[in-house]
Amino acid sequence: MSDQTPKNDALVRVDGVEKIFHRGSEDIHVLSNLTLKVPAGEFLALMGPSGSGKSTLLNLIGGLDRPTQGTVEVAGDRIDRLSDHALAAWRARHIGFVFQLYNLIPVLTAERNVELPLLLTSLTKAQRRKHVETALAMVGLSQRAAHFPRTLSGGEQQRVGIARAIVTDPTLLLCDEPTGDLDRKAGDEILNLLQALNREHGKTIIMVTHDPHASARAARTVHLTKGQLTSEAVK
Repeated sequence: MSDQTPKNDALVRVDGVEKIFHRGSEDIHVLSNLTLKVPAGEFLALMGPSGSGKSTLLNLIGGLDRPTQGTVEVAGDRIDRLSDHALAAWRARHIGFVFQLYNLIPVLTAERNVELPLLLTSLTKAQRRKHVETALAMVGLSQRAAHFPRTLSGGEQQRVGIARAIVTDPTLLLCDEPTGDLDRKAGDEILNLLQALNREHGKTIIMVTHDPHASARAARTVHLTKGQLTSEAVK
């Protein structure tokens, strides 16, 4: 699996973005005139306290939400201008999501959970099976393919979640606190896997985290405070 965009090109461009939520008569400014560029092939960590806007920014980049003002461009597409239908198709093609709480379907086996994004494609059953086998092998879970989530450890469930995120070979992986529900050992295994996907398979990764131990694995860390970028650290 490889990224479709040449390394060092700006895969993600966020320019002058504001995001305002409305609560009754109150306007809540979550992001304010935020600008960010993420080169293809980068592993970026977004850090900040609760309420700083980092998950909102991740949702804007992933096409789950739209900015109140400003532009969001990913893989050459101005996603802030796409219709809802076009945006859903764009997400399926370009974005792999990894969530803190795994979001696996309890009644489906690991391999069936991983297969879910492929059901939206035109792949045959045999082609889907091959993609699933490849994704599970990449996360080291080939031998657990037929297991249900309840029989897997937290770390294994998160690896299934990552396999599901990469099974379509997305342009961009978006990870929202991927180690937040794991102990340090299991969390380190997940971070090792994300680093391998970035370094060995060229995947561009943006990871939201509040944990300095996790952000240390990224090539660059961006800090958000009250909806604005406050500092960057490059390793």
